[in-house]
Amino acid sequence: MNRAYALGVVLAFSGCSEYRYHGPPVLPPYIHKIAIRPFVNHTQQYGLEDKLTLATQSEFNRDGRYQITTEEQADGVVIGDITRYVLDPISYDVNHVPTEYNLWVLVSVSFLDKIKNQTLWSEPHMRGELRYYVASSGLAGAMTEEEARRTIWDELARDIRTRTLEGLGGGKEAGSGMATESSTGTYHDQTTAPDNAPLPMPSEKPYAPSPMKLPY
Repeated sequence: MNRAYALGVVLAFSGCSEYRYHGPPVLPPYIHKIAIRPFVNHTQQYGLEDKLTLATQSEFNRDGRYQITTEEQADGVVIGDITRYVLDPISYDVNHVPTEYNLWVLVSVSFLDKIKNQTLWSEPHMRGELRYYVASSGLAGAMTEEEARRTIWDELARDIRTRTLEGLGGGKEAGSGMATESSTGTYHDQTTAPDNAPLPMPSEKPYAPSPMKLPY
């Protein structure tokens, strides 16, 4: 049977269940225990690092293939920094009040092999992203900013676990660049890209500047 066809059959009968890699181990065989070092937060948003650290620890614990322990006892360590927090309003009501936002978070993540003291992989611009309606809009699927954050933490945690244990492309990437704070206090990413590549904007819909200042 054709291998591609066989894989398609397996995925078709698996429904919406999460894909799990069943090939040979990606990490060296001498790594048995993994630690998640607390993330470092380089943004002005308080408490992001704790939520992402907990989400990542929970994701590895649910996976169950490696024991999650302290860094002192671990053979390998996941190390991460939150480098950008970007919240852009993209839709408004008739009173020019935002009804829809695009939230995206950039993290720099790597995996340290403590036994040989070397970095096994590094993703400097891993991105979690969510476009959502604000809770006050009354629209279907609306949520608060905190609820949107939780969704992104879960997305990033899955990407980090996948990148570590399955060696696959871990999440979306955005180009490197500086972020500046607008007069509204919302962070807008000013990324750069090669001349022959489009800017790595997270939203398919062009950003429309607000006709009025937001209260934050």
